[in-house]
Amino acid sequence: MRVAFVGKGGSGKTTLSALFSRHLAASGAPVVAIDGDINQHLAYALGLDEDDALAAPPLSARTGEIKDYLRGTNPRIASRDAMVKTTPAGSGSRLLRLLGDDEIHSRHVRRVGGVPLMVTGAFDESDLGVACYHSKLGAVELYLNHLVDGAGEYVVVDMTAGADAFASGLFTRFDMTFLVVEPTLKSVSVHRQYREHAAGFGVPVAVVGNKITGEDDLLFLKHHVGDDLLAYCAQSPFVRAREQGRATGDLEPQNALALRQLRTAVDARAKDWDTFQRHAVAFHLRNASAWANEATGQDLAAQVDPAFRHGPAALAAAGSRTAAG
Repeated sequence: MRVAFVGKGGSGKTTLSALFSRHLAASGAPVVAIDGDINQHLAYALGLDEDDALAAPPLSARTGEIKDYLRGTNPRIASRDAMVKTTPAGSGSRLLRLLGDDEIHSRHVRRVGGVPLMVTGAFDESDLGVACYHSKLGAVELYLNHLVDGAGEYVVVDMTAGADAFASGLFTRFDMTFLVVEPTLKSVSVHRQYREHAAGFGVPVAVVGNKITGEDDLLFLKHHVGDDLLAYCAQSPFVRAREQGRATGDLEPQNALALRQLRTAVDARAKDWDTFQRHAVAFHLRNASAWANEATGQDLAAQVDPAFRHGPAALAAAGSRTAAG
């Protein structure tokens, strides 16, 4: 299952992404965490020392090579230059298993705090004034477009802050989106924006209250977000201690309960590969007509394989072709 954490900047979405990823990994579940925020802090939230660098290249540093690998022998994609971030998988494409034996996982995944982690890559000086951060997220979108995650497997993505997550079709690639909301008017306003955008595409959104200090905070959230409130985390001395480099004690009982509630909600979702592929195709066609046809000089609608059905059967078929070859 694919899980996104979104929310206003400073709401705690990165912290909760890290806590949830660690919770899953500690249970023995296969999980990959992905830092998809412009502020690349997930590695540090997972436990990387501030003075250390993650010993794995960011996905955005090798987008061309990732395209070459994923397009495989797909005859609808002539070259890496013709493959854009929204290009959907089709017959001949290389599909991925979570943490599988492939060059993307082997080159870009490193364990931090017991969690396999991939990072998008930071916005650097050469990008200033000429690039949008969402162009770096293209590698994440391609990864998710070609991933076949199975039962009991998890991808946890720390997304960009606020409603910026809707600047691409990436928001439709998740089975569950957790919106982290503080008990403030600014934070609940992001909830309204996200709920309205997501509703048009049938994207499930649940609210996780954060930094709750008492009953008044909880009542405030219940008043503003209603039944969307799934769980809440109390103000956490444990988290504060970790942020100060003091890894002492255990996560508070209420906050540990919240993580279990999030996992229960994710596990209750039914995987819907048909809807996933329909969204992938729809956003690809939208991007093709908006900018990608002109950018590549090709009609990228031709990249859509109408006979392709994403999911475990497609992965098995791709594996059979590889073995036969």
